[in-house]
Amino acid sequence: MGIVRTEESRKLELEELRRMLVACAGIQRRKDQEEFKGVRVSSKENKDDILEKLVCVTSGVSYLGLAIVNKLLLRGYSVRIIVENEEDINMLREMETSGEMRTISNNVSAVMAKLTEVESLAEAFQGCRGVFHTSSFTDPAGLSGYSKSMAEIEVKANENVMNACARTPSVRKCVLTSSLVACLWRDNAQNDVSSVINHDCWSDETLCTDKKLWYALGKLRAEKVAWTIAKENGLKLATLCPGLITGPNFCRRNPTATIAYLKGAQEMYSNGILAIVDVDRLAGAQVCVFEEMDKNAHGRYLCFDNVIGRDEAENIARETGMPINKICGNGDIEARFELSNKKLCSLMSRTLRSCYSEC
Repeated sequence: MGIVRTEESRKLELEELRRMLVACAGIQRRKDQEEFKGVRVSSKENKDDILEKLVCVTSGVSYLGLAIVNKLLLRGYSVRIIVENEEDINMLREMETSGEMRTISNNVSAVMAKLTEVESLAEAFQGCRGVFHTSSFTDPAGLSGYSKSMAEIEVKANENVMNACARTPSVRKCVLTSSLVACLWRDNAQNDVSSVINHDCWSDETLCTDKKLWYALGKLRAEKVAWTIAKENGLKLATLCPGLITGPNFCRRNPTATIAYLKGAQEMYSNGILAIVDVDRLAGAQVCVFEEMDKNAHGRYLCFDNVIGRDEAENIARETGMPINKICGNGDIEARFELSNKKLCSLMSRTLRSCYSEC
């Protein structure tokens, strides 16, 4: 669904899309919509090759979506980008009309589909071998933040995406972006709570509701719905649970998720579990997990670069415009808990993939 845009963030997205699509754009609309002038595949041999490596990225104009698209293109995939509103289509039209976008390649296409409509998604997924669902959402009320109603929207959208994947014969596997906050909000008063938080850990729904951690609740319930549908339909699924996604202009490009993730930041910081991950590193990890799903990759993966200290917390506060004490309070890190991404690191070290060279 994209993100809530200011004029400045819209210009940033336009420039990001321009750079990506100038090199590899062949934009095509669904057959019932007005078509762009993008290059079409005419050779059956080339068409078969492209279809074998054709994948779909939902919310492809979002901050993470674009990073995944770029990584996929570098790996030789053909990418179908899902856009959901006329604003995103207009951005693509503007680039073509102005001459900023040159249709010199047929490796990427855009199709309009609604995350609220299973049939729309199933049509968009036709012919794709895999789907990357980035779960990028905007506040329907036009406000900054992630509300309880948005959590419900996220769960329903995940359900629709997974059902569409299950009913599309060509789709063999799906990579879902969840969040680290779907793992770390637990009742620490219980004696059996482990000090290590890894891929086996799930946040407590009651705790998230009591603390009004709607982003965590939405990610948690959405991921559980995805796993239920995948298991019922025999669909291969892997989920990545990233820390706070950072990178160039991350707060302006991804404001809703950034602010929502930082709700409860003081407690995460004091417990030593406020972690970040670079958007390009996360995108690379997603592609690598996707490529290994036919071999070793399965289940959930925690993805983060490091747990932040005071200096990084201050940098995030400057980026977001939040008071520093809203992120790390006035205390030090107690490090009561330890985050573990050993499962992802182990997979990456075995595959020796260059797209995720550091853990």
